[in-house]
Amino acid sequence: MVQERTELPIERRASLRAFNSFGLPATAAALVRVRSEADVRRVVDHPELGPAPKLILGGGSNLVLTRDIAATVLKVEILGRRLVAQTDDAVIVEAGAGENWHELVAWTLQQGWPGLENMALIPGLVGAAPVQNIGAYGVELKDRFESLDGVDLVTGRNVTLDARHCAFGYRDSAFKHGLAGKTLITRVRLRLPRPWTPVLGYLDLQRRVHDTGNATPDAGTVFDWVCAIRRSKLPDPQQIGNAGSFFKNPVVSAEQCRDIIGRDPSVVHYPLPDGSAKLAAGWLIDACGWKGKSIGRAGVYERQALVLVNRGGAIGAEVLTLARAIQESVYGRFGIRLEPEPVIL
Repeated sequence: MVQERTELPIERRASLRAFNSFGLPATAAALVRVRSEADVRRVVDHPELGPAPKLILGGGSNLVLTRDIAATVLKVEILGRRLVAQTDDAVIVEAGAGENWHELVAWTLQQGWPGLENMALIPGLVGAAPVQNIGAYGVELKDRFESLDGVDLVTGRNVTLDARHCAFGYRDSAFKHGLAGKTLITRVRLRLPRPWTPVLGYLDLQRRVHDTGNATPDAGTVFDWVCAIRRSKLPDPQQIGNAGSFFKNPVVSAEQCRDIIGRDPSVVHYPLPDGSAKLAAGWLIDACGWKGKSIGRAGVYERQALVLVNRGGAIGAEVLTLARAIQESVYGRFGIRLEPEPVIL
């Protein structure tokens, strides 16, 4: 039996370098490790921390720190995984917000519950998945979302939210807008569809199908393919500081897409059901000559232009300067304004 904490440990002047995957230096005026709903309510009821602004921190894999943080940092460490229900058309699983996302994906497959394999190796924790509406290779969190639990940081009350309340968009949700800093996600439930069918629409997966001759891969094979593709393109944050894909893939009208194809026929693009098209931001950046380039100690990864990296000792301002230079370059050539994926503070 785990003994519940009765006091609220507060870390003053806490370094956040180890808590962001870019490895950027910053200090939190106060940091609290949240391991249960009760911990959240203790923060809300605390005479000093309760009224203060709050920053919710998961794995820090989607964060660029450019300054010290005056807000109270709530480091989410709520664990637990379980099966909620099984029906003929779905398996519903639940995970604590502090669980590692990739480990959850692997666990569901080990249990024989496919559906998350396209999102393998996405860095970060489960609680951040709805905030960012994470996605990869044709599947987004919203496609597998059932509901989530959280705690209101004003009242301390438990809340349960469905997809409508979360207002999911492309790498977006209500937690970046009206609910930002107001609701701490504690548990997330995912709906894995039955029968399962592989999602293989993205070019990299189509290449795997062609190269292997396996047109009907099982979920474990798709998982392995996705892991291999990501490892070949993306640096391990433990080795090179980064926040994964730094820019969103821009969505343009069919007319804009035709115009760009007319000038650059090799542009990587994906038609969308509404007639618009999603362009590969990495291709746009590479076409502007940024791959492998640096500004100060921040650079563009040599294998994937969509990833910005900390080449050693970088500060947030250098990353931000590099990102802005890339935005201006892409806008100047293509007339498209790239939008960052990470939260920049």
